[in-house]
Amino acid sequence: MPRSEPMTQEGYDLLLREFKFLKEMEKPKVNREKQEAAALGDRSENAEYHAAKEKLRHIDKRLFFLNSMIEKALIIDPEPLDHSRVHFGATVELSDLDTDETLRYTICGVLESEPEEGLISVHAPMSKALMGKNEGDEVRLSLPNAQKQFEVISISYTPIFSLKKKIRDERDFTFC
Repeated sequence: MPRSEPMTQEGYDLLLREFKFLKEMEKPKVNREKQEAAALGDRSENAEYHAAKEKLRHIDKRLFFLNSMIEKALIIDPEPLDHSRVHFGATVELSDLDTDETLRYTICGVLESEPEEGLISVHAPMSKALMGKNEGDEVRLSLPNAQKQFEVISISYTPIFSLKKKIRDERDFTFC
């Protein structure tokens, strides 16, 4: 059985919006561009025709990927979950035991992640190491060149989409 892909309702809705946009708007538009370019004659040296054909390939690959994510989607509302333990949707404040640096991560779905903003995929090694931990627990993470140790300082819930800096829209769905 394929691995499920946890995500919030907002993440799922955005996924469906992109899928629908690509299938119903972008792909037919690019198909028309390809047909218009083909009508100009010799396809072997027709840059517009080859560009449209390449765009269609990218659209089809993205549609296949999005469809796969939709089929595996496991929608989770993290708000009502027990926030005394780390789970999907939890925001975790950690102390690096080697440097005393404080780090903050929120565990989210693959397509919702923005690592540079502290939104990390549920499949990331750090997320896996944190799952089920309580405040005060120590976490060991094996990195390629080192072992890191952290202490869980706090666990809270903040809606994932309120933390995102880049929420994709139709401008981001196109293949220009």
